[in-house]
Amino acid sequence: MNLTATAAIGAICVVFYTLVIAGADGITKHFAGAYAAPQLFCLSAGLVLLLCFGANMVKPHETHFLITRFKGAMLLRSILTVVSAVCFFQAFRLLPFADVFLFMGLVPVMAAVMSGPILGEHIRPQAWIALGIGVTGILFLMPDGPTSAQSGHFWAIGATTTGTASMVLARFIGRDEQNYLAQVFYPNLAIFITMAIALPFVWRPMEITDVAFVALYALALFVARWLSVVALRLLPAYVATPLMNLQFVWMVLIGFVFFSELPSIATVIGVALVMMSAIWLVLSESSDRDIMDTSTA
Repeated sequence: MNLTATAAIGAICVVFYTLVIAGADGITKHFAGAYAAPQLFCLSAGLVLLLCFGANMVKPHETHFLITRFKGAMLLRSILTVVSAVCFFQAFRLLPFADVFLFMGLVPVMAAVMSGPILGEHIRPQAWIALGIGVTGILFLMPDGPTSAQSGHFWAIGATTTGTASMVLARFIGRDEQNYLAQVFYPNLAIFITMAIALPFVWRPMEITDVAFVALYALALFVARWLSVVALRLLPAYVATPLMNLQFVWMVLIGFVFFSELPSIATVIGVALVMMSAIWLVLSESSDRDIMDTSTA
């Protein structure tokens, strides 16, 4: 497969990822108003594990889909996924739906910074500048300065940081290992085990519609995580993650239709700054690569 086709497939995976994960986030916000995190995550993670086994049965030659050569990295990715899931649940419970995306928009910039220690890539000065611009965008949610930060903001920052680290680790593993199911299975196994321990203490009876939402959430999460793993294998993290900013559009639509929310002017300005910092970082990286390719031609 040539580079153009590979990039196109990777971009398509990212676009579908943003739509599917935004839908899953909408279900998370719906649940956060009535249930504790373990009730959603334990049940959905269990269903995702079953989907993993089912997907493996579709291709019987993949008999060792649970085997990974990167045990330490997979363990760390699984732990980070659990922490990120809990943090995002709390953020969606405490903040307007679209506001959470402002923090998600920092993912590409954080990915560029984390690529140094995790992937061994050179951290360019532009990454630090973009991070500064992104942080400035977040401050628009806090008109009175950092002292006006709410607990939801801290949950969102924690979710973004751990979630980005998990995604960069996915690329670290995926560079040398094509066992995509393992990257979906183990993080969800970690979520299932940790949430199952807490579930008896927070369980509440569920309506049949909420059970259906759990099943839909599990399916969306399975598809989204598989798409993200494939996309991060086909595209560099600094290219794939800015494309994920399309998620803001879906989140605004979902917030308006299902939660009667509209983003404030401050949120829109903040998101614009965060998105511009990510796009500028990508354009700068592409320009530098073109110069390098020309000089070596």
